[in-house]
Amino acid sequence: MERKMALEIQKKPIIKLEDVKKVYRMGDVEVHALRGLTMEVYPHEFVAIMGPSGSGKSTAMNMVGCLDVPTDGEIYLEGQDISKLEESDLAQIRGRKIGFIFQKFNLMPTLSALENVTLPMMFQSIPKSERDRRGKNLLTMVGLGERMYHKPTELSGGEQQRVAIARALANDPDVILADEPTGNLDSKRGREIMEMLSELHSGNGKTIVMVTHDENLCKYADRIIRLIDGKVVEGGYIR
Repeated sequence: MERKMALEIQKKPIIKLEDVKKVYRMGDVEVHALRGLTMEVYPHEFVAIMGPSGSGKSTAMNMVGCLDVPTDGEIYLEGQDISKLEESDLAQIRGRKIGFIFQKFNLMPTLSALENVTLPMMFQSIPKSERDRRGKNLLTMVGLGERMYHKPTELSGGEQQRVAIARALANDPDVILADEPTGNLDSKRGREIMEMLSELHSGNGKTIVMVTHDENLCKYADRIIRLIDGKVVEGGYIR
């Protein structure tokens, strides 16, 4: 309850979706992925977005992450309406403000762990010496200091996801978006990744938005937002 009150005192959400609709057109067929989605995420929250297949949770993640634009409605990131920005502007916001962790890791197979982590910094014009210093520090932080020159095929699934977490932190983003972050891992490695995300949240103050279908992961979140048919049906605090 105290945590809920503290979050509610913060007047400005870091993420806000207002009546967001998304319609995909496939020939003559229209697929309504979001049907007026309204939700808020406050700074330093850990939010889990849950729902059955087809509920719109991945589309909601894409909207928050500036990976797609709504058919209608407004999306605010730190008070800025990003729903109508051009792709070039969205790419800059993604690079500075948001870190992504994907279920399938999405690492570049020909690059080493260090090169994968430093890649996002290149697009922010950070000098190579600083990229390397920061990348090495991040890989050491996630326990891969001895494997930073290994390529993804030389790493286990859990190690690849830790590289992905280090990459997500490369530009010190305000928000980390995790899309089924344990989906390709066994239970032990999945727990390790969730504990790492929990520490980033509680120890480093990162705002984390996680999409998952796994109820067991909800214990790590402050709040669950449940979606059905592209709308919020529940969004209460659990701690």
